[in-house]
Amino acid sequence: MARTQLYLVRHSEQDPRNGPDGGLSQLGRGQADRLGRRLRAVPFSAIHHSPLTRAAQTAAIIGGHLPQVPQHPCDRVADRTPIPSAAQRAQYPGRWHAWLDGVPDDERDEDAKALQAAVAHFGVTGDSDRHELLITHNFVIGWFVRQTLDAPVWRWIGLNQAHCAITIVQWDSDRPPTLISFNDTGHL
Repeated sequence: MARTQLYLVRHSEQDPRNGPDGGLSQLGRGQADRLGRRLRAVPFSAIHHSPLTRAAQTAAIIGGHLPQVPQHPCDRVADRTPIPSAAQRAQYPGRWHAWLDGVPDDERDEDAKALQAAVAHFGVTGDSDRHELLITHNFVIGWFVRQTLDAPVWRWIGLNQAHCAITIVQWDSDRPPTLISFNDTGHL
């Protein structure tokens, strides 16, 4: 039985003085360092990180503890917010509609098409066990968890991930996906 474990990590805390895609704060750099120390024994095959600065810097610090693991920017884990199309809007509780309408255009993922493609891409098993690290954003992790639990389409809302917390989802070749851990901050 082959197994895939995805370690989903929200980027470290960014420094708000550096703008919307600024670099990490001093606390954020410390978070990434502690996470890198915690993960150094995991046999990762790759580190995929969002192209945004805060995720790339988080990955670089963690990667310092995993020098043998290749890392690269990956649009599949870019910052996205699932937004229902007009045809799917009724699947979301009305209390969220105004908030969803205000999501910036560059973050909108209508009917979660890109996020569904990301789960389909990463959430597969092969001939051997695989561990991959995805440095991404809160709503992306929420979507993976929602998908893993087969929860209603809107349930990614409210699944809040701490900076540099670990969420692990697992696919086995002979059973549905499993949520192994959510928002683990024991290293912080």
